[in-house]
Amino acid sequence: MRMSRGVCDTEGENRRVIRQLDEAARLLTLDIVLHGDGPGERWVRSARSGDKIEGIGPRGKIATSAAADWHLFIGDESALPATFAMTEALPPDRPATLVLEIPEENDEQDLVAAATIRISWLHRLGAPAGDPSTLAAEAAEIELPPGRGHAYLFGETTVVSWLREVLAERGFGQDQMSPKAYWGRGRANASHGEPARDA
Repeated sequence: MRMSRGVCDTEGENRRVIRQLDEAARLLTLDIVLHGDGPGERWVRSARSGDKIEGIGPRGKIATSAAADWHLFIGDESALPATFAMTEALPPDRPATLVLEIPEENDEQDLVAAATIRISWLHRLGAPAGDPSTLAAEAAEIELPPGRGHAYLFGETTVVSWLREVLAERGFGQDQMSPKAYWGRGRANASHGEPARDA
């Protein structure tokens, strides 16, 4: 089986993020958000030990800014793989603040990084995913370090849009924000695995 960090396809249709790959141990870790009855949910429920998959990547277009004094990551549970991988790659002298909205406390994950990190876990506790109010409120109030930072905004389409507006009001330039919508509330993703663009 040939794998690389990035996106994993099964039978050409379901895309999942590769969280970690240990080639020596032949161990692949996928992060998959369970949130309904879509193709990803059906795939993960039917996957069995010994199933063959094909991996491609890396595919992401967003990388951490080398010029930033500090980094701010904001997103929902769909943002965890990218946020954690990017944070783990930061050098020790580039602190990171993570604001992550998840369903409940049991969904928190451990993160070990060389950089100094601060994580705020926001628990929805039964509220629907994709409501921008909680993350936007946190983005408006969170204490930011001195210097020039860079923000990475991941998650639902409307939430990412709201976050861009909130941070722009706080003085972030467009060149200081890397937004990426992973899904759209009430809409299926397009065949390439990302939210379909409105016509």
